[in-house]
Amino acid sequence: MKSRITYCSNIHPADSWDETFRALREHVPKVKQAVSSDARFPIGLCLSARAARELLAAGRASFASWLREEGCYVPTINGFVYGAFHGEAVKQKVYLPDWHSRERAEYTNLLADLLADWLPAGTAGSISTVPIGFKANLSPVEYRKRVLQVLTHLELLKEERGVDIVLALEPGPACVLETTSDLVRFLKEMDLSGRLRARIGICLDCCHLAQQFEEPEQVLSLLADSGVRVAKVQVSSALACGHGERAALSAFDEPCYLHQVVIRGKDGSLSRYHDLPDALAQHLGEEGDEWRCHFHVPLFLEKAGTLGTTRGFAEKLLPLLDREVLLEVETYSWRVLPPQLRLEHLSSSIIREIRWLQGRVDATDRGP
Repeated sequence: MKSRITYCSNIHPADSWDETFRALREHVPKVKQAVSSDARFPIGLCLSARAARELLAAGRASFASWLREEGCYVPTINGFVYGAFHGEAVKQKVYLPDWHSRERAEYTNLLADLLADWLPAGTAGSISTVPIGFKANLSPVEYRKRVLQVLTHLELLKEERGVDIVLALEPGPACVLETTSDLVRFLKEMDLSGRLRARIGICLDCCHLAQQFEEPEQVLSLLADSGVRVAKVQVSSALACGHGERAALSAFDEPCYLHQVVIRGKDGSLSRYHDLPDALAQHLGEEGDEWRCHFHVPLFLEKAGTLGTTRGFAEKLLPLLDREVLLEVETYSWRVLPPQLRLEHLSSSIIREIRWLQGRVDATDRGP
């Protein structure tokens, strides 16, 4: 028996393979024992380019052996983060190299080769990745060529090894693919053949889409109508507040990550800012404005201090999903949360998030 709920290991500070494996050995057994003691536990593995190359050089057999011993398996790799992701100013560097570059395609193909070794028979796998890149003057001809190179590689793995691996584009704020509609339009413009179309889908990040004021039912309807595979769902939550509470967001202004802001006015118009300080300084606004800030907060928090969250998006989405889709808790920003919101040990916080999610899934399964 296999569980379909996991967490993304990008919550652990790790750039090298030794650092990555050390974090997995410290946290995964505790989490599995607490939430999946009788079933194989899926690991949402995050590998930087450095860690992937070091793992390839060191040999993959020891990690595969550890997975078997611990009763775990790897159904997905987070291929979003190419380099260091903690302890320094990442900001928009997190999108580099973007899909305009050869390095992004080569890194993703390497991850696919690794995942093909670990993926259990009959299990669909995924590699989540940047939504093309940060909004800039990127050449569509160039980034479509790079995506096509990876899809061709994934199809070759399917033909030669029988593994079903999907490139999962993750729409995100201030990026080329910002919304579900952007992704659907991009795939239509790619005009892929049937076989290659099956190699690409969406990593549906609840935090990101809720921040854009999208609605779960509409998102899934658009994806289904357009034939887009839901490769996995990152169950996550953003900050939300009204105009009068916006000053409280300053407690979440920190130097490591981008915290993009989308504000919906009373007339339904959306104002977008690349980072939280920009929004606080520049948006005059008025009563009735709704603020949503890209800051991943733990799922078990209905409120973050005096601020609200977008957890309701996930609560509405979960009953609508296919029962087989992989659910991945993603709260990578745990270490930069205000201290009063991270009073417990990291492993305990991860366990608490997964238990919250499992409770919602169980309630759906018991429903009418």
